[in-house]
Amino acid sequence: MKTGMDTITTHTEEGHSKQRGIGTSAESSTNYQDTIDTKSTTEHEGEVKGSNEEITEAHPFSNGTALPKGTIDPVYEAKARVLNNAIQEIGMGWYQWQLFIVVGFGWANDNLWPVVTSLIFTPITNEFLPSHPPLLSLAQNIGLLAGAMFWGFGCDVFGRKWAFNLTLGVTAIFGLLAAGSPNFAAIGCFAALWSFGVGGNLPVDSAVFLEFLPGSHQYLLTILSIDWAFAQVIANLIAWPLLGNISCQEGETCTRRKNMGWRYFVIAMGGISLIEFFVRFGFFTIHESPKYLMGKGRDDEAVTVVHDVARRNGKTSTLAVEDLKACEIPGASVETDAVAALKRKLEKLNLTHVRALFATKKLAFSTGLIMLVWAFIGLGYPLYNAFLPYIQATRGAKFGDGSTYLTYRNSLIIAVLGIPGALLGGVLVEVPKFGRKGTLALSTVLTGVFLYCSTTATTSDALLGWNCAYNFCSNIMYAVLYAYTPEIFPTKDRGTGNALTATANRVFGVMAPLIAMFANLQTAAPVYTSGALFIVAGLLVAILPFEPQGKASL
Repeated sequence: MKTGMDTITTHTEEGHSKQRGIGTSAESSTNYQDTIDTKSTTEHEGEVKGSNEEITEAHPFSNGTALPKGTIDPVYEAKARVLNNAIQEIGMGWYQWQLFIVVGFGWANDNLWPVVTSLIFTPITNEFLPSHPPLLSLAQNIGLLAGAMFWGFGCDVFGRKWAFNLTLGVTAIFGLLAAGSPNFAAIGCFAALWSFGVGGNLPVDSAVFLEFLPGSHQYLLTILSIDWAFAQVIANLIAWPLLGNISCQEGETCTRRKNMGWRYFVIAMGGISLIEFFVRFGFFTIHESPKYLMGKGRDDEAVTVVHDVARRNGKTSTLAVEDLKACEIPGASVETDAVAALKRKLEKLNLTHVRALFATKKLAFSTGLIMLVWAFIGLGYPLYNAFLPYIQATRGAKFGDGSTYLTYRNSLIIAVLGIPGALLGGVLVEVPKFGRKGTLALSTVLTGVFLYCSTTATTSDALLGWNCAYNFCSNIMYAVLYAYTPEIFPTKDRGTGNALTATANRVFGVMAPLIAMFANLQTAAPVYTSGALFIVAGLLVAILPFEPQGKASL
């Protein structure tokens, strides 16, 4: 999700954008220094100007940033650009490719476990016979909401590193324990607890990856969604034999012995998450984000991290602490006494990070609108997807092919279509004059359209075809949405921005099972509602103010 650092792009009178580094002309340097400190010396101004001219000339990707200049604290903005230049200088190397793999675990788990809940929904309902089955989905969404808030807001306070590792561990442990659930209340509690870990994956992981990524390779944030699609395929591939063959059939008396499939399935999913946790924690050394450290005033640690990343990439970095200090207001000092330290600790509890995302009218409009988009999708997606196996089974029964085996086979076919969708999203976001916004708006609207089309199906094969088209488009949509969102927030507030959008998504997600409990699921009403929400969300995307294509994140 892009940071509050506005683009370094300025516009000429003819309307063409022209990229500049900090202080690429005497005029821009002077204006920038006046913004920071009207008392700054000519010597200091010249040093900043000169150093940034050199970096700008060498690294064109560092010139453009996702948000317009002046949106956030000018000192932070200047330092972030210096760090952008340093990361671009190092380039895409071994460290980033390793990070690409382990961050993909978070993307995978974000989709894996909601799919798990969807797939075990019918077997659990048949075994425990709860009076309100959608309470399972409600428990999951409450856990996702709590996780998004805790990990998302928390990583801006206590850092990305621990949150990055712990989210997978929490998910794996409670996922494995859920297999022993003796009743519906127990599985509901475990679903909420594993979802608490799942909810933190994307807010934290997207921030971690983006902050180590050179501006020239930010499209990889979109490509990461292939892990999201693969997770859906893996879940359905394992569910097909387990749930398809070791589950009670519709209408028969269901006992635990006949219905062990969902328990084996949850153990398998928990085992996958546990392996991913051990790979992350034991075989990969994650650094704290340099921009996060810089935003906390720990410039020396930020420089150390940059140099270690360069070393692991087989490169060297010319970045020095002095390069960051040169961006500061001359004569400014940091209070270090105990009272000041306590004050800074207390300031972490206020809404500074939230206010920063609404600091200007344009930034506030962007933040509010992207939250609304996430909210509408948060209601539309689970309202339809959480009950997809139920819809398929009941409609399949009408067509004479509603067996458990065929239901999970069709779910696998639908899931496979998500993989090319995620890959296509990674290509489309780099198309000139189409970019993130065009791809996201079109794919979101088409997702809603295909949901409407599914209500016209008169055979199970037709229903399967429309669901495949829906999943193809929705995977393009999610691939771009997960990349676009962190790009438009500044690093120091990115965790909070991610948390706000994820929270909006999960709050509306909580509403989906509540609607399901009181709505008539024997009709197409959930599909009509879901389709309308996607179409409206797609139209809202079209008026978002920032297009991050070809610009570095601050």
